[in-house]
Amino acid sequence: MKKLILSFTLFLSIILMASAQSTYDEALAKKLGADDIGMKKYVMAFLLRGDRVSEYTPEQRQEIQAGHMANIGKMADMGKLVLAGPFFGNEDLRGIYVFNVQSLEEAKALTETDPAIIAGVLKMDLKEWYGSAGLMMVNEIHAKVAKSSIK
Repeated sequence: MKKLILSFTLFLSIILMASAQSTYDEALAKKLGADDIGMKKYVMAFLLRGDRVSEYTPEQRQEIQAGHMANIGKMADMGKLVLAGPFFGNEDLRGIYVFNVQSLEEAKALTETDPAIIAGVLKMDLKEWYGSAGLMMVNEIHAKVAKSSIK
């Protein structure tokens, strides 16, 4: 039985490797910054509820949020922000960013331009992360499936 499982696993691995090799796009991999297994380093930012939220009126927080959203657009346009979005059902963990940067320091500098960070409404916890280089295409794909944009 063990020989059968081992043989099947080996056979499946060979098929999957052949399939991966036949669909490999060297130019795309290079464009996206992929390594040999199609991965790359990113920096992930966990957006946490800041310590100064209660210092602002709802109107002020709305203005800060508008600046936060504009900053997201700016970072995405620069090619530095790959992915951003809120979490549901958690008061302290507000959302994530995935940055296309080489270091925690570069990501920190980008987060420091965010009006919500400056105001203390949000704070960031930055972590290096290794994920698919294909994630770099999410904004291009999103533009094709979004009927309207976030205001």
